Amino acid sequence: MKLAWLWVYIFSLIAASGFELPRDSSQCVVGVAAGWNSSTVNLRYFEKRGGGWKQVGNAWKGRLGSKGLVWGRGLHPNPSGATLKKESDGRSPAGVFDLGGVWGAHKGVKKHPKLSYRQVTSRDLWVEDPGSGSYNRHLVLDHEPSTAWEKKAQMKQNDYPQSLKMFIAHNAPPKVVANGGSSIFFHIWRREGAAATAGCTTMIEDRLRWLIATVDPSRRPTYVLLPQAEYDRLKPLWKLP
Repeated sequence: MKLAWLWVYIFSLIAASGFELPRDSSQCVVGVAAGWNSSTVNLRYFEKRGGGWKQVGNAWKGRLGSKGLVWGRGLHPNPSGATLKKESDGRSPAGVFDLGGVWGAHKGVKKHPKLSYRQVTSRDLWVEDPGSGSYNRHLVLDHEPSTAWEKKAQMKQNDYPQSLKMFIAHNAPPKVVANGGSSIFFHIWRREGAAATAGCTTMIEDRLRWLIATVDPSRRPTYVLLPQAEYDRLKPLWKLP
């Protein structure tokens, strides 16, 4: 049994050593949690300058899934046999992910000109139904929501913490796995950080707005989220900030 676990560990190291943070990524948000079951995270923002990563500004606090973290589906390789994120498991996806567009209830938001922003209406849906062919995708109806399914998927729910959000490309199109976890975003935290999430990463509103204003899609912004021990182990292998 010990020999089998040793081989799993060796193969995991081989897989990990074959991956590096994308070379065209020069903006990176790094989130480090105390452990796999932690719902709090320490966040830092880095930019690549002169071939090396430099931290910009101070670190800030965030909240994660109420049950902590689990390996997600992103740019990184997952360890052999690892448990992966599932829909409604209460965990935030760990790994390396691209950062995508922004959605919000506001008419406009301060952002980089190349970063997409959509003001959400009552017809905007984000599908969290694993049985749907549109799972983990944004849809816009050509009519007002009428069915229970449509109403449940509405992005506009008069919920201020969800009124501004940036997509974290976990289990994202075109490689979406049914029941693999959906609707993972950066958004405003609840109760001034006293509440955990269902899987998103949340933070104080001012910091989220700063991040949205800073991210430049042409610099391939990424998000690295790992427990401390995994971050320490993988940092040199994956060339993380």
